[in-house]
Amino acid sequence: MHSAITGLGYAVPAQVLTNTELEKMVDTNAEWIVQRTGIKERRIADSNTATSDLAIEAARKAMADAGVSAKELDLIIVATVTPDYLFPSTACIVQREIGAIRAAAFDLGAACTGFLYGLTVANQFIGSGKYRHVLVVGADTLSKITDYTDRNTCILFGDGAGAAVVSASSGQGILSVNIGADGQGADLLMQPAGGSRQPATMETVNARGHYIKMAGQEVFKFAVNKINLAATQALNQAGINARDLRLLILHQANLRIIESAAKKLGIDRDRVYVNLDRYGNMSAASVPVAFAETREQGMLNIDDYILLVGFGGGLTWGAALIKWLQ
Repeated sequence: MHSAITGLGYAVPAQVLTNTELEKMVDTNAEWIVQRTGIKERRIADSNTATSDLAIEAARKAMADAGVSAKELDLIIVATVTPDYLFPSTACIVQREIGAIRAAAFDLGAACTGFLYGLTVANQFIGSGKYRHVLVVGADTLSKITDYTDRNTCILFGDGAGAAVVSASSGQGILSVNIGADGQGADLLMQPAGGSRQPATMETVNARGHYIKMAGQEVFKFAVNKINLAATQALNQAGINARDLRLLILHQANLRIIESAAKKLGIDRDRVYVNLDRYGNMSAASVPVAFAETREQGMLNIDDYILLVGFGGGLTWGAALIKWLQ
């Protein structure tokens, strides 16, 4: 049984945090942020908005786009590193709120590569004949764990959710998927405290251990190396050349990483979708939000090839080659 993406949707908070506003919060410069990262602003969830709230909105839009009802869903996967709670899973909250009474539900943690991991799992469940409709959501509210006194990280992150309905199909829409990990780099991008290794205490709070910590240069080098590997593997598995791609959608972490990857793959800039300037790095939401925006903007046509590539904490990476069948 083949699988295909039949619907896409996304949700971002209304509140915008600009570089100029960050200048007032931390020792940084608006123009320097743009030159260094390509980010001009990001969306920030308010105190009443949790990851599930954005995930639910994105899910409903994706289901409407696919013409699939909640009761038809067999499985819900929410890729996130900022769940509402450690348990129950955010996926179970999504299931409850959208009324997906038949669906199994679980969260998946692969940081910025989460949506690609979720897409891979969905593809396997459908390929086995087990399920017909799987909802995959990438959602994160990184502002909740961002240290706004750390100028090296607070300029990077924003909040959002993107969702895809993956369905059994007579045509092959997901042509290839591959995921990978290198736990040797686990400490390069992490939230040190809050888990069983360092449970919450006054000491961990005072040490600001519940915020994102990142070794930026090392993560940058990792990303540049792994993007090309993941992308090339996905293309080779499907027997597709990079010049045949309609769109390359990379995890939106840094414009220099995106431009470097596109150059190595020989893909023209006009075929590389970028929304980093408006949203910053939204972790697991980054790739599906960008994908859903291309759908919303009428950029996808039948039989177009779209290459999705993610990379991030774990360290993890992944890629999926999609043929658009709608």
